[in-house]
Parts: sequence; C-alpha cells; structure tokens
Amino acid sequence: MASSTATGPGTRPGSHEPHEPYAPQESHEPYERTARTTPSRYRDRTSYDREAVHAILDAGYVCHLGFVRDGAPVVLPTLYGRIGERLYVHGSTGSRPLHAAGQAEDPGMPVCVTVTHLDGIVLARSAFHHSLNYRSVVVHGTARRVTDEAELTAALDALVDQVVPGRAADSRPPTAKELAATAVLRIDLAEVSAKVRNAGPGDDPEDLALPHWSGVVPVSTHYGTPIPAENLAPGIPVPGYLPGR
Repeated sequence: MASSTATGPGTRPGSHEPHEPYAPQESHEPYERTARTTPSRYRDRTSYDREAVHAILDAGYVCHLGFVRDGAPVVLPTLYGRIGERLYVHGSTGSRPLHAAGQAEDPGMPVCVTVTHLDGIVLARSAFHHSLNYRSVVVHGTARRVTDEAELTAALDALVDQVVPGRAADSRPPTAKELAATAVLRIDLAEVSAKVRNAGPGDDPEDLALPHWSGVVPVSTHYGTPIPAENLAPGIPVPGYLPGR
C-alpha cells in the first residue's frame, strides 16, 4: 500500500470515535501551546486547532516514532491509529520501543511521533527559495504499553481501519496467540502541534525577471486497482471500501 506521506489535501474518513473507558472524551478546545510545540521558525504555519490536528492524523497511517535507546536516538517508521485523544502505535513484542516501554511502565517512555503528508513541490526561481507544501503533526508525550484486553482489541481494530476504513469488521480477529505476539503503545494527545504550508514560491522581487520556471508540482497518492490473491476463492467480490476500486 502506498505511504501516506504523499497524500492529497482531502481527509480520509474512518477515524474511530472514543470508546469508554479507555478513550478520554474529546474536546473542541485548541491544544495548549508548550515550549516543545512552539517552533523556532515559521510560527505562522503552526496550528494548535484540535480538528486540524485530527484531520492530518486521520488522513494517514504511517508515522515516525522517535525515542532514546541506550543513550542514542532512534526513529522508526510504523503504523498508527487514532481513537479520540489517544494515538496507538503498532509493534511486536520483541521490538525495541515496546521492550523499552515495558521496562518503564511508570512513568513510561518519552517519545516524539511525527506524521507528514507531502502535497506539492515548490520550485522558485532561486535555489534558496525552493520548498515543499505539506501538512504535518508532531506529538510529544509518554508511551505506555496497552495491557487492558478491551483497549488492546479496540486499538488493533483502529490500526487496521486507519489503513483501510471498514476492514477490521471484514477480517478474522486475532487469536490469543496472535495477540500475545502483538504489542501496542498508547500516547495521549496532549502536547501536540500541526504545521502546514500551502502556498506558491516566495521569489525575491529582484528574481522575478529571471528566465526560470517557477510554480508548484502537486503531489498525491494514487491507489491502483486491487489485485486478488492467487488462492482467493472464486466468487468473492472486491470490497466496496477498498481504495482504488
């Protein structure tokens, strides 16, 4: 499946509504700005609007999880899903972040999660002003391993539906053995910011007469026609919820 780092401006539906008791109630208030969520450059592109943050998160399914392991920084790409004000990150029970989180249940493992969508390549007349149009979210927080069975089941459903909305209900649920081999980290959405650039090139006035093309090359995800498995039984139709159908 194509990575969500090249997705168009539309928001993909399918985010889960909060489930009690393991999902906190959603608020419509902006996220509180903190020292870690205040950028040093282009502050005008930064937003703490809750709905804007959720829309960027719901439009993708691949994130980068950063943490410190044995004194060194580590950044890993992985799947994620959102339920209300919580982000769930997928892993195996033998993975490094899950192992670290398991060793530090209280107070948990400090992490930074980033999600980025590339929407356009911005070409200016000068090399200095080349840029990208993008939507991104940065989440700072503490990752804790999900151990409650009901929350784990809901989190795994959310991870599946984050990639293909509706798929969790249209597939076999995990067995006890599979659940034992799968682990999920939970990060509360509290210290969060979004950053967006959606504009043309910022050419300097003295460069406007230069004979170089200037503009934006749009970037979007393309889903191909679904290809059935070679051993798929005849007569099973392509689900209507699949992208590219």
